[in-house]
Amino acid sequence: MSYFDLLAFQVYPYIALAVFFFGSWVRFDHSMYTWRSGSSQMLSGKWMRVGSNMFHVGVLVVLGGHLVGLLTPHSVYSVFITTAQKQLLAMVVGGIFGVICLIGLLILLVRHIVNARIRATDNFRNVLILVLLLVQLLLGLYTVFISSHHMDGSVMVVLAEWAQHIVTLRGGAGELLADVHWVYKAHIFLGMTLFLLTPFTRLVHIWSIPISYLWRPYQVVRRRQPTLNYGPRQP
Repeated sequence: MSYFDLLAFQVYPYIALAVFFFGSWVRFDHSMYTWRSGSSQMLSGKWMRVGSNMFHVGVLVVLGGHLVGLLTPHSVYSVFITTAQKQLLAMVVGGIFGVICLIGLLILLVRHIVNARIRATDNFRNVLILVLLLVQLLLGLYTVFISSHHMDGSVMVVLAEWAQHIVTLRGGAGELLADVHWVYKAHIFLGMTLFLLTPFTRLVHIWSIPISYLWRPYQVVRRRQPTLNYGPRQP
């Protein structure tokens, strides 16, 4: 194992996660009014709904798949599905929703670059995050192509072992990734970097998932009654 593997995949994940959690708490505590997605829909609604919906649907499925696939121990899912079948499922679902997310992200990125009103009120951090997400998506889709060359699922087991080592604070995580393809390493490293940058960018709104909408009571909307005309006031 090289020093790079040790620093990038054993030490750096804890730095990134510490900044992610602590930095998000500090921002919420000291800059609550900046805790927002910074939507540009009021400036221009063109292609906003399509791009945003495609991006968010795609990214939610992809992130959910990563969490379940990486953090579920092999002994749990091996009862229901083989390692090879799990990899094939991940490739199909991840590939489909990764493409959906990519199309939505490209629409949003083009809006930020082409639309003059959005560009005038934009900042460097917003564009940087979109570009980093684009690179991350392309790397993720490229892993699907690389995975097609080894359909036994052995690499996915290694990647899951790495994630579980990090979450359970075990040593030796860097050694697990020493021999995997560079695209997996780049994908993981950039993913950790996005966690690191989250408290300082619009990505912080991922904490504000509107789960309460599921049990929030319906709003009763009443029509405004016309003003009653009682005639001139009597002396």
